[in-house]
Amino acid sequence: MDRISQSSAGGLMSSMGKEVVSTPYFVVDERRLLHNLEILKQVAEESGCKILLAQKAFSMFSVYPLLRKYLCGTTASGLYEARLGKEEFGGETHVYIPYSLSIHGFCAHVFSPAYRAEEFDELLQYVDDLVFNSPAQVRKYGIRAKNAGKSIGLRVNPECSTQEGHAIYDPCAPGSRLGTTLEAFEEELVPLLDGIHMHTLCEQNSDDLEKTVEALEDKFGKWLPQMKWLNLGGGHHITRADYDRERLVRIIRRLREKYQLEVYLEPGEAVVLNAGDLVASVMEIVHNNMEIAILDTSAACHMPDVLEMPYRPPVQKSGNPGEKQYTYRFAGPTCLAGDVIGDYSFEKPLTEGSRVVFEDMALYTMVKTNTFNGMALPSIVFRDQEGEEHLVRTFSYEDFKNRLS
Repeated sequence: MDRISQSSAGGLMSSMGKEVVSTPYFVVDERRLLHNLEILKQVAEESGCKILLAQKAFSMFSVYPLLRKYLCGTTASGLYEARLGKEEFGGETHVYIPYSLSIHGFCAHVFSPAYRAEEFDELLQYVDDLVFNSPAQVRKYGIRAKNAGKSIGLRVNPECSTQEGHAIYDPCAPGSRLGTTLEAFEEELVPLLDGIHMHTLCEQNSDDLEKTVEALEDKFGKWLPQMKWLNLGGGHHITRADYDRERLVRIIRRLREKYQLEVYLEPGEAVVLNAGDLVASVMEIVHNNMEIAILDTSAACHMPDVLEMPYRPPVQKSGNPGEKQYTYRFAGPTCLAGDVIGDYSFEKPLTEGSRVVFEDMALYTMVKTNTFNGMALPSIVFRDQEGEEHLVRTFSYEDFKNRLS
């Protein structure tokens, strides 16, 4: 990686003073990343569980060698993630896709409500454990996977919803396609299964996990003694300051001791929580009932969860609207009228070229960026423990063009 330094305009400069990458760019901080990894390592050691990286949240494979020192492997949501985990991370790869696979061990968990038969043989090359979404998928592909030496599981839905405010991320919502309910469970398939998987949380604490585990045991507990592993999915905000890690350790220990099985967690956000930023610049300021700062980044293209969830991302040195002297609405440069990030206030006025730093932008950003409207993808930068910033990747017109026909 090339060594670079910060310029006053918000771009990155080489030692010769020439700008080598301009805003916008993602920057992942090694010290903050290590802080999270140390916490996850401690949880794994104290509870005896195995912790995997959910690649759907963070797939910056240039740091996989670092993550590999702390985590047991990866989870994937499809063929390409499974291959990336196998080639760049190694260890266990768990894969999820909305068609019906999941992977464990030196393994990959794949999950999907539907499933491409033409991908199955290739997928088997990259995974060790497969988790199916329905009994029909177990009947269709289970024997085939077992004959290939794979461990298989079934994703269940304990029908216990503990989320508030973002139904789009609630796998236990009524009518959910994700996981098998008790009503749809087929006991005759249990001898084929090596494990049970559930994913019910999103940015939640361990008290919600405890409630969900109670529901899981109430509905599916009688089959757990016959399983080799139990995957508790993701959504555990383990590295958040107020997260009750002692409770999490107790839950995992109890499950391991009671049912004599391996327990997996597959956090995504917890691995990189607060470990990365998105740096942007003000392009222009216009007025329409209020001051509107048009940035060189886009909610629609570079941080789509802002619109999907929705939420207002934190910005360094800012306050709520009206809290500080100068208030601005941040918006992107695309033609989408709703490409609006949020309203923020500052002590000093912003001008063209002012730098804006969006915090907690390592998760669900790089993996979800797009080139709508011909928007360039943000560059990717890595900041090491000494504070030196290294350019990992820039993108060009060719990246935009090559996605099209």
